[in-house]
Amino acid sequence: MPKIGAEPIRKAALINATIFEVGRAGSLDVTVAQIARRAGMSPALAHHYFGSKDQMFLAAMRYILRNYGRSVADRLPGHGKRGRLDAIVQASFAPQNFQRETVSAWINFYALALINPEAGRLLRVYHCRLRSNLMVALRPLAADPARIAETLGALIDGVYLRAVLTPGGIHAAVAEKLVFDYLDEALS
Repeated sequence: MPKIGAEPIRKAALINATIFEVGRAGSLDVTVAQIARRAGMSPALAHHYFGSKDQMFLAAMRYILRNYGRSVADRLPGHGKRGRLDAIVQASFAPQNFQRETVSAWINFYALALINPEAGRLLRVYHCRLRSNLMVALRPLAADPARIAETLGALIDGVYLRAVLTPGGIHAAVAEKLVFDYLDEALS
């Protein structure tokens, strides 16, 4: 007989295990058995809840995206003229969003989006929302908000890539300062 209320707990454990294992491996080259073992359950149970490794990884990315959205919302409206813009940048480098495992999941998500239509759609939704939020924040501050929004999005992605590829990673404060220095220059 199934345990009542166990499903959300088990799914959360599998999502966290997926993020951890992908981060540890630095790639999607992990097995459902590894993820299930990390979550303390059988591979059959993991398949029961998600169906496939790709579905587990997509659920993990939805979880990461929800956390990121909450991080932005928690910082809004921010302070001063740049409050909304600063909140978006600060959320990008908040501890829960800029830990090695999460950043590694992001990088692997980009790779999966090239070959998996559902991942590609989810990535497009994220990019559209980020661009839209940046545009709203930049309109009162810049003559060409679209250019700055595109550059800012690319800069954040680039910092994430470097954070994973740099031995020892990049400290969040250093990453945030790099982005804020660009914004200071672009908005002056």
